[in-house]
Amino acid sequence: MNVLILGSGGREHALSWKIAQSSLLTKLFIAPGNAGTIELGENVDMDISDFKRVKDFCLNNSIDMLIVGPEIPLVEGVVDFFRNDKQLDNIRIIGPDRHGAMLEGSKEFAKEFMEKYNIPTAAFKSFTKESIAEARAFINKINPPYVIKADGLAAGKGVLILDDANKAYKELDEIFSGKFGEAGNKVVIEDFLKGIELSVFILTDGSSYVILPEAKDYKRIGEGDTGLNTGGMGAVSPVPFAGSDFLEKVETRVIKPTMRGLQEEGIDYKGFIFIGLMNMNGDPYVIEYNVRMGDPEAEVVIPRIKSDLLDIFKAVSDGTLDEKQLEIDERSVTTVMLVSGGYPETYKKGYKIDGLDDVKDSIVFHAGTKVESENILTNGGRVLAVSSYGNNFRDALETSYKNATKIEFKDMYFRKDIGFDL
Repeated sequence: MNVLILGSGGREHALSWKIAQSSLLTKLFIAPGNAGTIELGENVDMDISDFKRVKDFCLNNSIDMLIVGPEIPLVEGVVDFFRNDKQLDNIRIIGPDRHGAMLEGSKEFAKEFMEKYNIPTAAFKSFTKESIAEARAFINKINPPYVIKADGLAAGKGVLILDDANKAYKELDEIFSGKFGEAGNKVVIEDFLKGIELSVFILTDGSSYVILPEAKDYKRIGEGDTGLNTGGMGAVSPVPFAGSDFLEKVETRVIKPTMRGLQEEGIDYKGFIFIGLMNMNGDPYVIEYNVRMGDPEAEVVIPRIKSDLLDIFKAVSDGTLDEKQLEIDERSVTTVMLVSGGYPETYKKGYKIDGLDDVKDSIVFHAGTKVESENILTNGGRVLAVSSYGNNFRDALETSYKNATKIEFKDMYFRKDIGFDL
């Protein structure tokens, strides 16, 4: 099979790393890819939101399967574009259509879906600029901290947790004045859930599903989970506090009603569902859905999949997933993210990365890199993810940290306390 993966981050490098091992693979393309994916297939310089360009590439290169890494093309309707074009309808696609992608593309849609299908989540109300007075009144009625979410996609920055009502009013004013662009035309305000976070992932063909290994990521830039939110500073899988009893509750109370809801809504969903959860005294509550694999969670979950992932994807596309058994590595995998100084605010790109050849017993997934004059340079806020196996998460982290110190680029930073709360 000729495969095209859309995206350029650590998630796409992890997918490429796994797909490249498949006996079903003929040729792998990654658009636009990064300095890591170039070792596994052919990078294609392409705007992945230009669906006409994606179409032409697929036809010219006899692509058999399209794997959509990030959420934006899904929310923009790349699957619908392919399904509605007779030249493309034989190409298998991993990812939901626009309707299914609304689970991530609209917080209000996701919350109303959860409410309709009795999926445990925080109480909420949604508001627009025209109803800002009602939004302020709602804040006055609930107890802090206040959780305010931009309804649309805001590059991971659209969730605010505030302890002070006056700060909440100020943020509402800023959101409705364009702080998050169109994503903030509507907001969801919800109760704060107190507990410990983790994520569960499934792959579904629309009727059956397989549950992937769970993971916990670390969003804050500072140690002890302090400072600004990021796209993720590290991750651990499996999650020690997520025992079989808890995961059984997740399947019964969250996964099965989610699948039932998709079917009753007539959503033909083929791809990943990422379920962000809060463990509240042993009970799961859904914080959010994502309609693709997480990042950096992919860098710990995908290495634990022993099965041929391309074969599993083929079954997703064919609607035969119930015939497959997913084999999982029992070992722990951890990843530590190396980021640019200043991230998640202002940072510089283009610094030379040294020491990659010195890494032993870890997999380095590239998240924001490029090749220039035979050098590998930084090309993003999150630059590299150092993933390692271990008999437990402590052993795995020890290996990741040992190798992280061998890598160097100007102003490099990483959290030294991933897994601190486990």
